Amino acid sequence: MDRLSIRGGRPLNGVVPISGAKNAALPELCACLLTAQAVTLENVPRLQDVATMFKLIRNMGVKVERNDVDGVVSVNAGGLITPEAPYDLVKTMRASVLALGPLLARFGRARVSLPGGCAIGSRPVDQHIIGLTAMGAEIVVEHGYMIAKLGQGLTRLQGARIATDMVTVTGTENFLMAATLAQGETILENAAQEPEIGDLAEMLIAMGAKIEGHGTSHIRVEGVDSLHGCRHRVVADRIEAGTFLCAVAATGGDVLLTNGRADHLEAVIEKLRSAGASVTAVDGGIRIQSSGRLKAQSFRTTEYPGFPTDMQAQFMALNCVSSGSATVTETIFENRFMHVNELVRLGARIQIDGRIAVIEGVEKFSGATIMATDLRASAGLVIAGLVGDGDTVVDRVYHLDRGYDQMESKLRALGADIERIRT
Repeated sequence: MDRLSIRGGRPLNGVVPISGAKNAALPELCACLLTAQAVTLENVPRLQDVATMFKLIRNMGVKVERNDVDGVVSVNAGGLITPEAPYDLVKTMRASVLALGPLLARFGRARVSLPGGCAIGSRPVDQHIIGLTAMGAEIVVEHGYMIAKLGQGLTRLQGARIATDMVTVTGTENFLMAATLAQGETILENAAQEPEIGDLAEMLIAMGAKIEGHGTSHIRVEGVDSLHGCRHRVVADRIEAGTFLCAVAATGGDVLLTNGRADHLEAVIEKLRSAGASVTAVDGGIRIQSSGRLKAQSFRTTEYPGFPTDMQAQFMALNCVSSGSATVTETIFENRFMHVNELVRLGARIQIDGRIAVIEGVEKFSGATIMATDLRASAGLVIAGLVGDGDTVVDRVYHLDRGYDQMESKLRALGADIERIRT
């Protein structure tokens, strides 16, 4: 099991390229199931979750070819497709549920294992089932699988008005993809507004879909008979960009994040500026400059465009070595403070009360061996190691590999003393 060894205390300086977004690439790979024609995706990140999605759709009969030099992936679902996502390929990745909508829309049936992923809290699939049922699907859950088919007498999914009980990113994506081939109009109320959803919608439009309102909470889709192939570039990963911003804010330095989108990170950037860092949107990216100890910032995670839950652990690590105190409230996942105990091992002062963490800043961390508990916690612990006194070893970094494209190599290029220990 690989680990990262970090010797802290070095500022970060230079230029770092931001990769394509994991949370855009995964639904867009599933969207390729909607057409029999070839689709080309550019800027696809090299991640474990992406590799798992390749295996998943290849197992269905889809042809997938990747050029590792330029990140271009060619996908062709024109052959004989088996509309099934088995447990062995689904158990490590929540995003596999995104195959359900496209398979139902194009083939009229699907058998998808209940998904896995990080153990950060409950992420039920009931909203997916309710929404697709409203579109005419019949879905039962048995033996760990969602087994879906079109309702009696139907040859296509039917347009519907879907208003979910909660804002759900993967639910919005599933309904959006399914609606493109449904008969009639589908209205998505209370839709998630993340940039990755807007990017998926732009890809679907390039494939011939009729979509309006993406980027808002009210999306309208007029179903079409079929979709065609397209060429699409995956949007830059705002969470990777936010992670590097927090790392530079914590260590000090001057870094240009090429391809980074400041307009996708407004809530995080506002907090960084309030903390004392200089963050500027420039042509082709984001520049951050930081020196001295910053000021701790309170925040509350919420749906986009609010402060993202996927940035909570990284900003908490920054808060821990900032001056003053701060309160962090986690509203999205009930079990997303598992990194706190590891930060405490490094010397952090954190008190937890349910979904609220109260942080009292310390001048520096003290290096130790710590264990990653989930994807974003891993990134927060790496940031902690970068500002630690002495050596920090982060164990179980397979979590990190699920969502960050060569993170240690990028940090090393910025001046960090970090290496991977392969076991």
